[in-house]
Amino acid sequence: MIEPMRASSRIAAPLPTAWFAALVALTGGLLFAWPGRDWSVLLLVEVVLLALFAVDAVRCTSPRRIVVTRTAPEVVTVGDEAELSWVVENHSAHTARVRVADALWPSLQARRRRVDAVIAARGRVRVRTRIQPTRRGRFPLDEVTVRVTGPLRLSNRQANRSLPAVIRVLPAYPSREEVLRRIRIPRVMEIGQRTIRTPGGGTEFDQLRDYRPDDEFRRIDWPTTMRLQRPIVKQYRTERNQNVVLLLDNGRVMAGTVGEVARVEHAMDAVLAVTHAATGLGDRVGLVTFDRQVRSIVASAAGTAQVRRAAEAMFMLEPELVESAYTDAFSAAAARFRRRSLYIVLTDLVEATVDQSLLPAMQILTRTHLVVVAGVQDPTVAAWAQGGDHRWPSEAFREAAAIGSFDQRARAVARLRGAGAVVVDAEPSRLGIELVDTYLALKASGRL
Repeated sequence: MIEPMRASSRIAAPLPTAWFAALVALTGGLLFAWPGRDWSVLLLVEVVLLALFAVDAVRCTSPRRIVVTRTAPEVVTVGDEAELSWVVENHSAHTARVRVADALWPSLQARRRRVDAVIAARGRVRVRTRIQPTRRGRFPLDEVTVRVTGPLRLSNRQANRSLPAVIRVLPAYPSREEVLRRIRIPRVMEIGQRTIRTPGGGTEFDQLRDYRPDDEFRRIDWPTTMRLQRPIVKQYRTERNQNVVLLLDNGRVMAGTVGEVARVEHAMDAVLAVTHAATGLGDRVGLVTFDRQVRSIVASAAGTAQVRRAAEAMFMLEPELVESAYTDAFSAAAARFRRRSLYIVLTDLVEATVDQSLLPAMQILTRTHLVVVAGVQDPTVAAWAQGGDHRWPSEAFREAAAIGSFDQRARAVARLRGAGAVVVDAEPSRLGIELVDTYLALKASGRL
């Protein structure tokens, strides 16, 4: 995004430079230290310095003659690097010593925020920097400060200018490479191709081909084998244009941190991973985000652009410290996505929440659709539950609490499976990958 600098409404009065202040202090100190000092000499020196300051201020190029253009990326992903640059032009007839300071957000992690340059008359310079955002959201950019130093370096003239722009920082997607590796491997792409069609299955007959050593014996097409006098097998292709709907919980249970990152952030990575994999296999993906109300709905669609749409629907979300309305969200999703679908609910597997809110609402989906419920495990709690030698009583209490937490989580998982859901409970770095593997396995088995 390129934003030219708007005209300044007011230019500040000339300011002394650090060099001018040092010069005044140095001459004053020398005169005070000189034997037989004369106050008239001190006064004369200071008058001369003030006169030089005035001359320098008059000869200093006006900030109005300095034009700044900022080029900023419109969209960046958390953790990715992007380039931001400034072009500074001197429209005056004299060489100008210019400093441009940009008020960039600290979380953008810019390597530099200002430009220092000596620009020839009618000249220009271009300065680049790299940004690497550490948190998602919408980051408006506006003012830059243009400061021009006089030829004697005694005075500065500066003005604030408006360069409005917005950088949108989308959720991190750390599992991207693993997802790409999975959908690039031919055997993964052919998982469904070697599965026998079952009633209502999710694979379609593609063609006949010669037998290979790793083919299953039951895939052999015997009539064709007898006719051609060589082993021939049936090859199936994965059925495309199936529906996947992701339901992202943005309520209280997703505000807790795992590895210093909120659970909802790990869930967002999983949403992008499944969207990437499903659209890569030709399926349609939709998204619903909710807490006490439905926050956004992304219409079901195929194609790689759906990954960007999902990211843009999530980048402004902040967990609401309220109980999530599962019934309202599931009803809205079922009304919007009527076709039989794979529903993936990303939430936390807290026993009380599962029993009181999630299980009663799941009946809305399980009557027609296949449901997967996914949650993020805390590896720190898992390590506490492993136990070991306890040097302090507090360590034994901590281990007991961790074991109790895992027992409650196991009961919640068992109840969800008993209600007909597939459950994925994984550590943060594995959630997206295991959800993609679960999706591929369900698709291969024909359950969609």
